[in-house]
Amino acid sequence: MSFADFDLDPRLEKALAKSGYTKPTTIQRAVLEAALEERDILASAPTGTGKTAAYLLPALQHLLDFPRREAGHARVLVLTPTRELAQQVEAYGRKLLAGTQLSIGAIVGGKDYQHDADLLKQNMDILVATPGRLIMYLEDEKFDPRQVEIMVIDEADRMLDMGFMPVVDRIAAETRWRKQTMLFSATLEGAGLDNFVRELLNDPVHCDAKPPRSERKKITQYYYRADDMDHKFKLLKRLLADPECTRAMIFTKTRDRATELHAKLFAAKIRTAVLQGAMVQGKRDDALERFREGRVQVLVATDVAARGIDIANVTHVINFDLPRTSEVYLHRIGRTARAGAKGMALNLVEAHDMPMLDRIQRYIDEPIKVRVIESLRPRSKAPSFSKPKKKTDAKGKKKSATKGKKKASGKSADKPEEKKQRHRDRKNIGKRRAPAANKAGDNE
Repeated sequence: MSFADFDLDPRLEKALAKSGYTKPTTIQRAVLEAALEERDILASAPTGTGKTAAYLLPALQHLLDFPRREAGHARVLVLTPTRELAQQVEAYGRKLLAGTQLSIGAIVGGKDYQHDADLLKQNMDILVATPGRLIMYLEDEKFDPRQVEIMVIDEADRMLDMGFMPVVDRIAAETRWRKQTMLFSATLEGAGLDNFVRELLNDPVHCDAKPPRSERKKITQYYYRADDMDHKFKLLKRLLADPECTRAMIFTKTRDRATELHAKLFAAKIRTAVLQGAMVQGKRDDALERFREGRVQVLVATDVAARGIDIANVTHVINFDLPRTSEVYLHRIGRTARAGAKGMALNLVEAHDMPMLDRIQRYIDEPIKVRVIESLRPRSKAPSFSKPKKKTDAKGKKKSATKGKKKASGKSADKPEEKKQRHRDRKNIGKRRAPAANKAGDNE
């Protein structure tokens, strides 16, 4: 199957060919046909699978099929959780709309308010925005939501994690005249996301875009056991000295750890930049540009950079700290092996990290093999975490977990009372006022 099978505008096909794309990815094949028919879309799309084109192509096709009669505000709205992802979507969109008269812009936190206000005064077809920033312009009536015909919510699970869902819900209510909604998320699990999907989408087409095993195998994964932090840093330096490690992203859990690690690598004369959420926009842009241009070999980042950064030829992703969840692990390693390339995902694991490593392996449904650098062998033994055995009585029968426990209010102790769910007024869905955007929204 090729993009020609979807009967796209010749200008879009030409832009795709110029960018080197001839065959649609799994997520693009799953989404394009239904999206071009203006169906609502609910897609499970891990990072690095080509989801940006999956929603931009049908949106652009709609704009070309139904050109606007007069200048105005955006007809397509794309919401992203982070400024980096917003800027990436904007850059990719510019490539696709080359050769057309369409326009695209982005408003994100960290930039001058007046600059964005001036941008919104211009004629615009596609607007990419972070929710916290956009809600400010909605409240100041500098953006007309009634002109939005298509709304895309990218990385909805990340939106939920960052507490943006009430703001997104408010934006969705303000754009209720739209014709189509597309929601993309790496995982579709969780009650919070389920409730939001039910309220937002109208009879959506479900698109599960798990990459085939051949695609997943392009990322080779290993872990190295470390005795302590000093041992872990020695392992890291050895891995970075590998001639094949020409561009590496190193992930840490916290800002302080990222700053500390950046300083230690700089002292070891390793060309390094750091990226974390507390940085002002100018410094974040500078760090990414230096890494993208190859002026530094290593980018140390917190999970604010785990999504939305599309940099070619990242050969290695190194988890100096394992993430807090398995989903974040997938987002991190998705920074390598992009656009058909191969990559390495390496994990530095202390004893207390082993339970998390086990959860990650179950989540990705494949083992992560251990590797050892002979001169840096761990001195400690690998810990084992066996499941606790169930207690039995003298006859070998399982003991009741509730034996001896008192019953309260006449109800069984092992059958807790089900919580009553608050009834929701379906007629007023999406019309409650969300709290004002917090500072985290501006930063991201």
